[in-house]
Amino acid sequence: MGTQKLIGTPLKSSYDVVIVGGAMLGSSTAWFLSSNPDFNGSILVVEKDATYEFSSTAHTNSCMRQQFSAEINIQVSQFAADFVKNFRDYMGGDERIPDVPLQSFGYMYLADNQAFADTLIEVQALQASLGAGTKFMTADEIKRDYPFYMLDDIIGGNHNLIDEGYFDGNTLFDWWKRSAREFGAEYVTNEVVSMQKNTTGSQVQTITLKSGEIISCGTVVNASGPRAVLTARMAGIELPIEPRKRYTFIFDAEQPLDRDLPLTIDPSGVHMRTEGSYYLAGCPPDIDPAVNYDDFVQDHAIWEEKVWPTIANRIPQFEAIKLINSWVGHYAYNTVDQNAILGAHTQVENFIFVNGFSGHGFQQSPAMGRGVSELITYGEYRTLDLSPFSYTRIENNEPFAEKAVI
Repeated sequence: MGTQKLIGTPLKSSYDVVIVGGAMLGSSTAWFLSSNPDFNGSILVVEKDATYEFSSTAHTNSCMRQQFSAEINIQVSQFAADFVKNFRDYMGGDERIPDVPLQSFGYMYLADNQAFADTLIEVQALQASLGAGTKFMTADEIKRDYPFYMLDDIIGGNHNLIDEGYFDGNTLFDWWKRSAREFGAEYVTNEVVSMQKNTTGSQVQTITLKSGEIISCGTVVNASGPRAVLTARMAGIELPIEPRKRYTFIFDAEQPLDRDLPLTIDPSGVHMRTEGSYYLAGCPPDIDPAVNYDDFVQDHAIWEEKVWPTIANRIPQFEAIKLINSWVGHYAYNTVDQNAILGAHTQVENFIFVNGFSGHGFQQSPAMGRGVSELITYGEYRTLDLSPFSYTRIENNEPFAEKAVI
C-alpha cells in the first residue's frame, strides 16, 4: 500500500498573491516578491507534490546560454549568469548561501549547410553587440581547438566561452524556497481544484483547494509547468502549452576526452556535453506528440538508434561508451513559438502567467521571477522589459521570433 499524501492547510483564508506551483519558477517568483521591500503582502504557494519528483525542475539539465536570436532572450540569460555568479550577494549576503559555479565551457552550434551558417553569423553579430562572447568559427578553427570532432560535413559553428555552459540550478531552487519562507511566503502541499471569478469575469476572487478550503486572492500566478493548461482552464483561459518528452542520457567513455566538451548541438538535433567525469546527451524524439502528464516511460530505442550513433559519428572517441543513467522529463512546450508566456491575462486582469518555457525555464527563472515580482508590486516591469512575452501575442497569433530553439 502506498502512503497517503499529506494535504497542507493554509494558515489564512485570504492572501494577496497565490502562486499555483512551487517548483523553479513558482519559487523564483515567491522569493523575488517576498524579498522585495516594496511588497508587504501575503503569499501562498500551492504545490501538489512537495517532493517535486515529476516536475520539470527535477529533470532539468541546468544549462545556460547567451546564444539566442532575440535580444530580450539574450538579456534574460545575461542576468541569469550574473545572478548565478553573484548568488550570495543577490541573496542579501547571507553567509549560509553557497557559491554556485557556472561551468563556462559554452555551447557549440554546428552548421552543416550554408543557410544555417549564415544564420549563425547573423545572430553572432547581435549577441556580440549585447556583450556576449559568441564567436563564429570555421570548421578548421573548431578542429584546432577541439580536435576530437569529426567535421567532414560541417561548414562552421558558433561558440561562446563566457557565461555559457551549465550550473547547479537546484541550489538556486532550494535557497529560493528556504529564503522565501523566511521572508514570510507560505508553502502548502495541496492542489488548486477550481477558481471563482467576479460577476464581470475580470478577476479571480477565490480558489478552492483539494482539501476543501476556499481562499480569497488578490493575484493568481500560474507557475504550473507542463500542467499550466489545467490551471488556466480553471479561470476560463486557454493556453497553447502541452507536456512533451525530452530524453537525457548519462554515459561513460572508455577513452575520455582530454578537455571539456562544450554543449554541442549536432545538426541531427542530438546534443551532448561534459557532465563531471561523465558525459550527458539528449534529444527530442523524432515523433514529438503531447503526452499524458504522468507519462515518463522511456523509449530505449532512441539511445540505440539515434543518440549513440550520432555521438559516435561526431566524436569517434565515443564509439566505446557505456550508458550509466537515463531519464525522461517534460517540457512545458509552447506550441505557438516555444517561448515563455509571461504577465497578466488581457481579460482576467489578476491572473498572471509564468508559463511555456519549452526547456528554457531554469536559465530564465531569475529574470522571470524578478519580472513577475515587479509586475505585481509596481504594475510594470522595472528592470528588463519582458512585454514581448505577453499573452497578447497568443491572442493575436503573433509568434515571438526566436531562431535558437533546442
